[in-house]
Amino acid sequence: MDFNISNKRFWAIIVTMLKLRFLISILLIGLLTVSCVSQSTGTDSPSNEQANAHIEVKGSDTMVNLALAWAEAYQKENAHISISITGGGSGTGIAALLNNTVDIANASRSIKAEEVNQALGQGIEPYEIVVARDAVAVIVNPSNPIDHLTMQQISDIFQGKYENWSELGGEDRPIVRVSRESNSGTHVYFLETVLRLGESENKALFHPNTLLLPSSEGIIAEVRDNPNAIGYDGLGYVTPDVKVLGIQPTPDTPIVIPSIESVSQGTYPIARELFAYTNGEPQGAIKAYIDWILTDPGQQIVEELGFVSVAH
Repeated sequence: MDFNISNKRFWAIIVTMLKLRFLISILLIGLLTVSCVSQSTGTDSPSNEQANAHIEVKGSDTMVNLALAWAEAYQKENAHISISITGGGSGTGIAALLNNTVDIANASRSIKAEEVNQALGQGIEPYEIVVARDAVAVIVNPSNPIDHLTMQQISDIFQGKYENWSELGGEDRPIVRVSRESNSGTHVYFLETVLRLGESENKALFHPNTLLLPSSEGIIAEVRDNPNAIGYDGLGYVTPDVKVLGIQPTPDTPIVIPSIESVSQGTYPIARELFAYTNGEPQGAIKAYIDWILTDPGQQIVEELGFVSVAH
C-alpha cells in the first residue's frame, strides 16, 4: 500500500515536470519570435513603410534621363528600395497619377486646372514639388547664319507667318518647323510661353505642317541633319551638333543665351520649373526619396546633366 502511494506520487511529479518543460518551451518560442520581429523592424533597419519599397515613376521625357540618374544613385545608397522609371511625356505621367497607377508623376509643365478637377473627382490630391529648373533652347542647324531671334519672330515662325529664312535675314531656304508631340510638357510650355507669348487670351497654334517628333533626342537629330530646320529642346539635351540661338524678349532688349547663369538670374525668357507630382503630401519611402532629390546629392546630379538646381 505504501509502495502504491509512493508510486502514484512519483508519476505525478514526473507529469508535473513534463508540463513545466512544455510551458517553458512555448514561452521560449514566443520570446524568440518577438525578438526576430523586433530585429526585422528595429530602429537600425528601414521603417515598415520603407523596407523593400518599390517606387513607380512616369512622365516627362525631358526629365527621364535625370530621373534615371537619380534612381540609380539613390538605389546604390538604399539597396532595399527599387525604383522604376518610364517616360511617355508629362501628360502621360499626370494621367497615370490620376489613375493611381504611379507613385510619382514627372512633368515639365504645371498640372492644368482641368486635370486637378479630374483628380479630385477621383479621390486623388495632386501635390506639387519643384525638383529642378530648365531652359528651353531654340536651335537651328549649324550652317544657318542666323544667331538670334526675338520672341515675336519665333512665335511667328512656328505659326507659319514666316516661310523662308530669307525673310529673317538668312539664306533663301524654306523653314522646316520641328516640335515635340502634343502630350509633351515641353510642347505645352513652348505653346503657351512662346507661340502665345504668355498671353492667356492668345489662341495661336503651331502651323499644321510642323513636324512633330516623339522625343528630345529626335528633335536634336532632325535639326542636326536638316539645314532648314528650327526646333526647341530642354537645355540638358542640347549637343554641339546644333546651334543654340540667342533670344531677345523684345527688339530693344539684350540678347540672352540659355545657360545655368541666365536661368538663375531670371534673364532668359524661356525658362521653366520641373515638377514631381504625388497623390497628397509624400510619405514614407516616397518622401525619403524626394527629400534626397532636393538635397545636395540629388541637386548635384541636376547640374551635372545640364539642368538648373533649385538651390540657385
